[in-house]
Amino acid sequence: MVIVEALVLLYFVYVVSYTFVFSFAGLFYSNPVAASQTHKKFAVFIPAYKEDSVIVGVAQKALTQSYPHAFYDVIIIADSLQPETILKLKELPIIVVEVKFESSTKVKSLNEALRQVSDNYDYAIILDADNVMLPDFIDRMNAAHQGGNNAIQGQRLPKNTNSSLSFLDGLSEAINNHIYRQGTTALGLSASINGSGVSFEFPTFKRLLSGMNSIGGFDRELELLLLENKIKVVYYKDAKVLDEKVEKTAVFENQRKRWISSQYHYLGKYFKSGVVALFKGNFTYFNSSVLRNIQLPRLINLGLLGILPIALYFFRGYLFFGYAIWPLLLVLMILSMFFATPREYYSWEMVKAIVKLPGLFLRMFLLLFKLKGANKKFIHTPHGTTSETSK
Repeated sequence: MVIVEALVLLYFVYVVSYTFVFSFAGLFYSNPVAASQTHKKFAVFIPAYKEDSVIVGVAQKALTQSYPHAFYDVIIIADSLQPETILKLKELPIIVVEVKFESSTKVKSLNEALRQVSDNYDYAIILDADNVMLPDFIDRMNAAHQGGNNAIQGQRLPKNTNSSLSFLDGLSEAINNHIYRQGTTALGLSASINGSGVSFEFPTFKRLLSGMNSIGGFDRELELLLLENKIKVVYYKDAKVLDEKVEKTAVFENQRKRWISSQYHYLGKYFKSGVVALFKGNFTYFNSSVLRNIQLPRLINLGLLGILPIALYFFRGYLFFGYAIWPLLLVLMILSMFFATPREYYSWEMVKAIVKLPGLFLRMFLLLFKLKGANKKFIHTPHGTTSETSK
């Protein structure tokens, strides 16, 4: 029993220490260096798999950037769209790349588009089919790239927070932004890639993506391939993209199932190289490949840290390492969440949303037993279910 207690305690000491350090570091984040601008050429790739309800509106909004139109192209990758949707897209001053696969993935769509379009671009921006860039997004990315940054993750903000679930989804991403992007950037490590709202040096992106065949979580693998090429991802908080948050429990479960599965898939794939990198002094690669991925999802960690101090109280006389450390770990974890939560989230809506956390914790915990085969097939997250995205 002592061994079990030691292992469980060691895991939670690690999780809380990691979360606290990066959450605290995030308070000292500053935007990446930007340089005086010349207008570089951007390709804005938007893969759209069965996204008929949102893609035309998203394409129209992508054309409203303050950046000069002559220096960026919007490229819609049309996968399994309806013929009438494609006709509407082709009426816009954009590039439409039609693709069709027996089994679709984001990587396949992007690689096919990269094969079909010109190489006459300096940088590539990746968006999801529901994303809307704020008008100055490309301007900011252009300046940050010219400051010497080859891979830049922008800030994704919630497009919709009109339900408790979408509010919690937006809050979760805001906390992720603070810990895994602001915190890591502040400490000189590589920020976690979101999968959209991200910009890369075009030749490097095309070269690395051509060797990938990821089904889920391509962003996790791409970050590691960038690090293998000595390219860190920096986080740019002021380059903002609106992203639709889930409102249906079934969609939430499918999305998280995909995320958790890909997390552990790439942990297994890159664990050895991550450990080797640590012994060579490359802590950045070790952090991105092992430390970040070896943890359970944060909601599960929070739930277990809430349960364990209560449960262990009744067995405190039998604990080899004592009881006091458990409430201390819970307090430090809560303090970490306080640091990472943007002030605008402290509202009555948060109180109402928190009531749903126990149910979501249970659903997330049960997902751990349903991961088999999840990373071997493409799991699509549908968009366009909110009033905001249907406009």
